[in-house]
Amino acid sequence: MLNSKIALALFAAVGTAVAQCGNAAVDELVGYGAATTGGGNAPPVVVTTCSQFTAALKNSGVIHVSGIIDGCGILRVENNTSVLGLGAKSGLTGGGLRMYKVDNIILRNLHLSMAPRGGDLVEAERSTNIWIDHLDLSNAGIVGNKDFYDGLLDIKRASDWVTVSWTKFHDHWKGSLIGHSSGNTKQDAGTMHVTYHHNSFINVNSRLPSIRFGTGHIYSSCYLDNPTSGVNSRENAQVLVESTYFENTRLAIVTDLDAKLEGWAVERDNVYVNSDIDITQVGSFVAPPYSYDVDAASCVCDLIESQAGTGVVG
Repeated sequence: MLNSKIALALFAAVGTAVAQCGNAAVDELVGYGAATTGGGNAPPVVVTTCSQFTAALKNSGVIHVSGIIDGCGILRVENNTSVLGLGAKSGLTGGGLRMYKVDNIILRNLHLSMAPRGGDLVEAERSTNIWIDHLDLSNAGIVGNKDFYDGLLDIKRASDWVTVSWTKFHDHWKGSLIGHSSGNTKQDAGTMHVTYHHNSFINVNSRLPSIRFGTGHIYSSCYLDNPTSGVNSRENAQVLVESTYFENTRLAIVTDLDAKLEGWAVERDNVYVNSDIDITQVGSFVAPPYSYDVDAASCVCDLIESQAGTGVVG
């Protein structure tokens, strides 16, 4: 067993990484969720109130959210649906979006904050073919009761074929959980293929993401000021982390944290500044089954700051 517990600041320009930014397209679906089409070219329905939003979600198609809608609670998204925000400030506060036993969902350009108590801002359960892109996800910060809110984005119970891209996660206790329980092997094993790319995680305590059982590809992302843990691979998950910048992030990549079984990880072309890693098991997942363009860790934070989150696409 190889233990590579490291505290360092370095950049290794090896492999396929290119020491520049601007390689990846900002408005393109790649990764494990690449087959997702959502509501396709259906005529959009514009919503500005909770009642309109709830009614629109009962049908498949394209929904345009105009403005920040307050107090809707958790709304359920149905099959073959696209939910797209208009402009830089459209989405939900005091609400969230849940995908349960559905397929083919796109969520883009949405500003979501302050989920109902105990709820997730975005949740996928037993759902497949999902693209989450250019969202801004936050709650009250790392303050108060860590369990008052749940996750910013949770993917669980055999959900599969998901891409999370160009999204800003910030100011929260629990970032993104993949696989809800260490005891859910029978349902989760062999599922939960997820791609996270060009995302930022800033001032989030942990779960960036935390992945059980599944296969995770994290690349060209930015981690700043995360006090407990970053990428947490556990319960035999296989994770590849590449071309990513970590600063002031404890356990930026870890495979033996809070788990009955350790996970596996491969890291390459990353930058670590005042950040450590603890990879106790080097994984076998070194190349995903799709093509993709990386942006170098050395410049990716500036790129994400300007091109991720809301107001960029749509």
